[in-house]
Amino acid sequence: MSILEKHLVQYGQKLIEFQLERKNVKNVNLNIQPDMSIIVTANSKVPIDFICEFVKGKGAWITKHVKNFENVQPIKQSKREYVSGETFKYLGKQYRLKVFVADEEDIVKYFRGFIYLYIKDTNNYNRKARLMEEWYREKAQKVFEKSLEQTYPLVQKYAIEKPLIDLRLMKARWGSALVDSNTILLNSELIKAPKHCIDYVVLHELIHFKHNNHSDDFYKMLYSLMPDWENRKAILDEETVRDL
Repeated sequence: MSILEKHLVQYGQKLIEFQLERKNVKNVNLNIQPDMSIIVTANSKVPIDFICEFVKGKGAWITKHVKNFENVQPIKQSKREYVSGETFKYLGKQYRLKVFVADEEDIVKYFRGFIYLYIKDTNNYNRKARLMEEWYREKAQKVFEKSLEQTYPLVQKYAIEKPLIDLRLMKARWGSALVDSNTILLNSELIKAPKHCIDYVVLHELIHFKHNNHSDDFYKMLYSLMPDWENRKAILDEETVRDL
């Protein structure tokens, strides 16, 4: 396992910190990670002064791309308490939570801008959390299945077999096409996005069963079937991510 060395270079009024990994590579390579850390890989023969100048020369590019990453970092919400007054997002809208003592079974419902949580023990935090998670997952399964039903006819003529839908909590992506098992894996957090954004993700993954890459042919097909896909993606990447 290689050791990462930490280094700093001055770029204008800013200090750029990067981690250097010595590898058997021909060129000096620089990558910005989603957590905004900067990784540089270079051959052991390349002098550190040369690498620092290389990073400094990339200063404008680094500053621009770090800002882009900052713009899509999820805002970390304070820990949920599951008490009346908290807001929860569902299909692109905010719903305020109302907690009541249940007369019969513990259950979650939503109606006219509110989510109602009925529970026998209103102080049982774990039970409240589990009820909300189960409610979200149940809604996600139904909404995602309906989205597939509505979206699949767009690609049916391309001899794409109708896939199954599966859910999983994913940190780095909204969906994934599992071609070998004919399954679309969707991020369960996607249920918090607007319906037309969910349709975009489903269609995106459906097209991967025809073009399992992001080639020109993939995007030509996406544009022809959903001309406004970029607007939908922008909402996911900018508005929705900030609220999740």
